[in-house]
Amino acid sequence: MGKVTGFMEIDRQVAKYQPASDRIRHFREFLIPMSDAEVTKQAARCMDCGIPYCHGPTGCPVHNQIPDWNDLVYNNKWEEAIRNLHSTNNFPEFTGRVCPAPCEEACTLNLEDAPVAIKTVEQAIADKAYELGYIVPQPATVKTGKKVAVIGSGPAGMAAAQQLARAGHEVHVYERESKAGGLLRYGIPDFKMEKNFIDRRVEQMTGEGVTFHYGANIGVDIPMQTLLDAHDAVIYCGGSETPRPAGIPGVDLHGVYDAMPYLVQQNRRVGRENIDSVGWPSEPILAGAKHVVVVGGGDTASDCVGTAFRQGAVKVTQLDIRPMPPEKEDKLAVWPFWATKMRTSSSQAEGAIREFQVATLEFVGEDGQLTGVRCCQVDERRKPIAGTDFIIKADLAFIAIGFSGPFQDGVLKDLGDKLNLNVDRRGSTNVVASEKDYKTSVDKLWAAGDVRRGQSLVVWAIREGRQVARAVDEALMGSTVLPA
Repeated sequence: MGKVTGFMEIDRQVAKYQPASDRIRHFREFLIPMSDAEVTKQAARCMDCGIPYCHGPTGCPVHNQIPDWNDLVYNNKWEEAIRNLHSTNNFPEFTGRVCPAPCEEACTLNLEDAPVAIKTVEQAIADKAYELGYIVPQPATVKTGKKVAVIGSGPAGMAAAQQLARAGHEVHVYERESKAGGLLRYGIPDFKMEKNFIDRRVEQMTGEGVTFHYGANIGVDIPMQTLLDAHDAVIYCGGSETPRPAGIPGVDLHGVYDAMPYLVQQNRRVGRENIDSVGWPSEPILAGAKHVVVVGGGDTASDCVGTAFRQGAVKVTQLDIRPMPPEKEDKLAVWPFWATKMRTSSSQAEGAIREFQVATLEFVGEDGQLTGVRCCQVDERRKPIAGTDFIIKADLAFIAIGFSGPFQDGVLKDLGDKLNLNVDRRGSTNVVASEKDYKTSVDKLWAAGDVRRGQSLVVWAIREGRQVARAVDEALMGSTVLPA
């Protein structure tokens, strides 16, 4: 449990950021790593609670054994710590960087607003393990003779592929893009997670026998039936990539874009790839010397804000139709669940103007070019308040209000009526597969990740990838030793 009295003696500390004036000049990560001694002190704060909500269903989707590896870090047992962490999470260097850390919200010390710095310790364990050479390929010693295809190399597909390869199956991953990672690579900016971490995992998985096929657009270049005929099992781990329609007049003006094409383009520039990408606009989208408006209040919107600043935007305004949340939540009403409260991302802290309880009424322009965004204030029911209209100057606007499911071309179109789809109350279209066995209505086809549950966190994708791997292994072999 770390140090018995650590939580009383040691203050919470997390890694610091480079100053905003410095970090907006580059696209690299800007977190200043803590020393081993500092990380050890933070791990010492873990209380070893009788009921550790941090790794229960309210805290960590993959059920990381957080008190255990906090204790191991406190005792400088880094190799055992990464072994413990890997027992539940294939890619802790991913989640340690981009997960919003619901585990910290569920920490008992969060009742005093000073939770254990779980995310900081998790990232430190993974980075230390690479530094010390503990993360190496773990190929299976016995092969099963079974062949499995995984469609999509995002966190769900990578987790499923790694688990199945270690179980002894021959695994082939088919990726539409030129590199692995899915939206983890192309949707999340490098200043949040540099992509060499994905490359290192691909190298490890290749050493474990996983074969990656790039530029393979399943359902377009390769028919689904061909894949099903050539493998004993196929797992569909596509992303939720179709932007949710905004229904705002003026979206056809030049200068108005969905958020994801913008983020994908910049990530491809940083990765020294051609900006052309399947399914996205190919014209360059750049914010330099422009007034930018971002519609939406989530992580994708925040990523657009940070990217725009790094490209040299003059001014960035973020519009959120929701009311401004309270500065502090009512702990006794919400703990240990994720609380709605005022949160400021690192990108927003770089100078964004945030407008709450504001509706976007129309994109306005001249001669087909965007010149402004017409807005108004709304009441608690999100109804426009008469007489509150105003226009924000804008040369560039991004719509970041979520996603409605996977691309309809490809796998979904190819399978047609064979594949059941579920349409939720917000119009999202997801593949139907139970959380028990992840089996779809198509023989030999499983589905997991965002394509099944809708847009979600990286940690949820890893969880589903691990679980679908267990389901497939059990279906092929009659039993499984892969963890649930």
